[in-house]
Amino acid sequence: MTERKKKIFVSGCFDMLHSGHIAFLQEASGYGDLYVGLGSDRTIRELKGRETINSEEERVYILNSLACVHKAAVNRGSGLMDFLEDIRLLKPDVFIVNEDGHSPEKVELCRDLGIEYKVLKRIPHASLPPRTTTALRAVKPMPYRIDIAGTWIDQPYVSKYHPGSAITASIEPTIEFNERSGMATSTRKKAIELWNDHLPLEKPEKLAKTLFRYDNDPGTKEVSGSQDSIGITMPGINKFHYEKGEYWPSKFETISDIGTLRWLEERLFMLTLWPRPENYQVLKNTHINTTNVRKLAGAAEVAWEGLKAKDIKVFTRGFNESFNSQVRMFPDMMNSDIEKIIGQYRDTALAWKLSGAGGGGYLILISEKEIPNAFRIRIRVKDLGL
Repeated sequence: MTERKKKIFVSGCFDMLHSGHIAFLQEASGYGDLYVGLGSDRTIRELKGRETINSEEERVYILNSLACVHKAAVNRGSGLMDFLEDIRLLKPDVFIVNEDGHSPEKVELCRDLGIEYKVLKRIPHASLPPRTTTALRAVKPMPYRIDIAGTWIDQPYVSKYHPGSAITASIEPTIEFNERSGMATSTRKKAIELWNDHLPLEKPEKLAKTLFRYDNDPGTKEVSGSQDSIGITMPGINKFHYEKGEYWPSKFETISDIGTLRWLEERLFMLTLWPRPENYQVLKNTHINTTNVRKLAGAAEVAWEGLKAKDIKVFTRGFNESFNSQVRMFPDMMNSDIEKIIGQYRDTALAWKLSGAGGGGYLILISEKEIPNAFRIRIRVKDLGL
């Protein structure tokens, strides 16, 4: 009797199919008959904030034409877990994701359904270069930014209690981050409106000011903090100081040496959570006062000193205290679901924080040891001559 082949399920956008997709699908198909759940055009619009290059009908046709794919179909649901109904109907033996597709929600789902869960590394086939959809969309695509410490101080309603600095890093778009995730996706879309797909060859601080003004038209009621514009346009790791009640920083300090950038990259891991709910309002319940803002500002200084010295103990002390200060000021950043996930890494990671205002996004972990199934970022280096 012929042994039944296992049912293998994967899910994703698979827009602009490239060698990275093919390598992933071929590796996944090695475990059994491969079923592919595709994110609908509507889901991609909600998660990525853009239209697809290829429609869902075309993507289904292309994937069903591949020898390694047993069957492809559009997922019935929406959001990051748009495949829930499909996976329950299919009842696969194994659910496979890559590192930036991994999330604690998927682990819990597979545990509940009795499905084996497997995370694959992003490894290009043979001598081919690593590929992502983002990399194919432009030669030099628009960066994202990640906040390291002290953020919220760029809002005058915070800095009016005490001056202080924020620290951000400009990162290469090696993956396409989800909307409403704390990665400055809305400001990044404004940058693409303004400059198309890549930053002009201008002084970074000039670009930051231009983008900040463009992002906040006259009459804007909720002003986007300048740390988003600065983080996107200014390469390396930047610390920028805000005087009391000011929108724009009074001074900048930059870490641009490759050794320090790589030091942080090697210790920074990210996990996908979920996009912030559309009705999420972090400002409904706040405790912004002189004591809490002073602690936020002090934590950023400690984190900066740790970075400059490449001292993991000092850096993680500032990193953790910065996040704790943010949560003290904005307690609705946290909820029981996020606390539960952080709890899973307290014995592994040295420090942690959310990528933005909380309620979802990405969990950032600092660790001297490899965090299984997490993905990594690449900090953008300074262009020569600027």
